[in-house]
Amino acid sequence: MHVNLQIRYFTPYSASVMLLSVLNIIFFIAFVWFAWVNMNDKDAWLWISIYMIAAVLCGLAAFKYYYPLIYIPVMSFYLLYAIILFFVKDGVLDWITKYKAQHIAATMQATKPYIEKTREFFGLLIITGALLINLWMSYQAH
Repeated sequence: MHVNLQIRYFTPYSASVMLLSVLNIIFFIAFVWFAWVNMNDKDAWLWISIYMIAAVLCGLAAFKYYYPLIYIPVMSFYLLYAIILFFVKDGVLDWITKYKAQHIAATMQATKPYIEKTREFFGLLIITGALLINLWMSYQAH
């Protein structure tokens, strides 16, 4: 009978992989919740799709399934849409300059036109950041 007495070392790489798995589970839960919150929105089909694509990709990444060929076009779409939301009328630029960056999280209801676009902009940046981390990890894993 052979007993394996090999010592397993906890390396910084394995710690970062574990941390990213936990982070991806948190992203997965958050993005599913964000999709659910958008169910009664006038453009629910768009935002549920945006958040659920990100949720699925983060859920897969939590179990070390990375898809860099999907991340790149998805992140490109999200960043392009974020740029549009930045410059559109009553978008982020207007929120900063015209509305003097008033509070956008005081209530869940978007009572002013710039609130929804600004929240959507930051949501897209959060999603893109999460997918960028997974893109980076996909290249580290290979």
